[in-house]
Amino acid sequence: MSTLRNKVQLIGNLGNDPEIITLESGKKLAKFSIATNESYKNSQGEKVTDTQWHNVVAWNKTAEIVEKYVTKGKEVAIEGKLTSRSYETKEGEKRYITEVVVNELLMLGNK
Repeated sequence: MSTLRNKVQLIGNLGNDPEIITLESGKKLAKFSIATNESYKNSQGEKVTDTQWHNVVAWNKTAEIVEKYVTKGKEVAIEGKLTSRSYETKEGEKRYITEVVVNELLMLGNK
């Protein structure tokens, strides 16, 4: 059960092409966002689609796969963990961000 403590599984489509960063150490980082959709009927019986955006980061070999094969609009399944961090803007404002750090990535849809 300890593996279930911080585990996220999502299937969604990329909103933009991934941002690929190569660090000084040679490690690769891929940053992208995916959209997940949930549909339901409102009180008037109309179908409503709720879209949620998720910030995703992938490291090393997974980042290399993302760089080569994953582009805007592609459907992917990811499994990973949630992380939260904060940073300061140039104006001195503190910002918080929650991201999914990918452990596994599966490309779905057409080739």
